[in-house]
Amino acid sequence: MKNTLYILLATTIIIGWCYLPSAAQTQETQETGTEEVSASSLRQSTFTYNPAGRRDPFRDLLSGAELQERIAQGGIAQMSIDDLILIGIIKIQGKLSGIIKGPQGFPYKIRAGDKFEDGFVLSIRDNAVVFRKTKERGFPLYKPRDITKEINPEER
Repeated sequence: MKNTLYILLATTIIIGWCYLPSAAQTQETQETGTEEVSASSLRQSTFTYNPAGRRDPFRDLLSGAELQERIAQGGIAQMSIDDLILIGIIKIQGKLSGIIKGPQGFPYKIRAGDKFEDGFVLSIRDNAVVFRKTKERGFPLYKPRDITKEINPEER
């Protein structure tokens, strides 16, 4: 019983010593009045940015053509090759491009080398697009597979 009483007394003394300096500091700040801040001083301390001919750090650096390409590629990069439907193949300036329909039904233009969630476009021919599948359900394949999607002969 005596040991418990001594431990209780010692803890109250230690807590009292820890609390004493913080109480003294709050009493000093109240006496000096440093915590009081007027509304006019708050209005004067607001920050305004003046670029003075320098680059604006708040402007998006990627705005422009690069950003539009990344947005367009971002939609394709999240699709799986198995979910795509080949709609058509077009020739622009001597280069073949494919038109695919995604899972939501929106058309996309693809070229050789475009990446998807589980692979990429290997090549585009006059009537087919060859995809190389490198992943299956997020895991890399031991041996990549080539998937060929052809246009139906009725649609040519």
